[in-house]
Amino acid sequence: MRQLNALGKKVRTKIIHRTEKTVIGWREWVSLPDLGIPSIKAKIDTGARTSALHAFQIEPVIRRGTHKVRFFVHPLQRTERPEIACMADVIDIRTVSDSSGNREKRFVINTPVRMGDSEWIIEVTLTDRKDMLFRMLLGRSGIRGHKVVDPGRSFLADKDLGHYYSRRCMK
Repeated sequence: MRQLNALGKKVRTKIIHRTEKTVIGWREWVSLPDLGIPSIKAKIDTGARTSALHAFQIEPVIRRGTHKVRFFVHPLQRTERPEIACMADVIDIRTVSDSSGNREKRFVINTPVRMGDSEWIIEVTLTDRKDMLFRMLLGRSGIRGHKVVDPGRSFLADKDLGHYYSRRCMK
C-alpha cells in the first residue's frame, strides 16, 4: 500500500494483520483430551520454554514399529487419585534443565491442549512433579501465538473444569 508522506513523496506502509489473542491468567484449568485427562490445573510459566506434565512409571514401548511412551498421571494436586494411564508417540528425548539447574533426560510428546474454547497442539516433556504444587507447566512455546498472560489474574479461560472430578472417581 502506498501513501503520501508530509512532503508529498510516496512511501510504502506496512499493513499489519493482528489476530486477537485471548487473555489468560497465571494458572488455568486445561484438558489433554488425547491423553484422557479431562482436567488438570496448569501453571502458565513464561520462564519455561517447554511445557511439562507430571508423569510416573514412564516406560518406552514399541507398537507396530512406532516408538511410544506409556505413563501414568495424577492430575490433581496433593493427591494420588485419580490415576490416569496414558500412551503417546515419542517425538524426542531431550535433556532439560529445571528451575534449580538440574539436568534430566525426558521423553517429549505432542498432544492437543484444550483451554476454554480453544484447542491446539503443544510439545510436552514428561517428568516426576509429585512434589511440585502444579502437576503441569504450560511453557511459553505452548502458548506462543495463542494466548496472552495477565500475571495478576487466574482461571480466566474455564473455571468449570476445576469441578470435573467428583468424589465418586476419587474413591
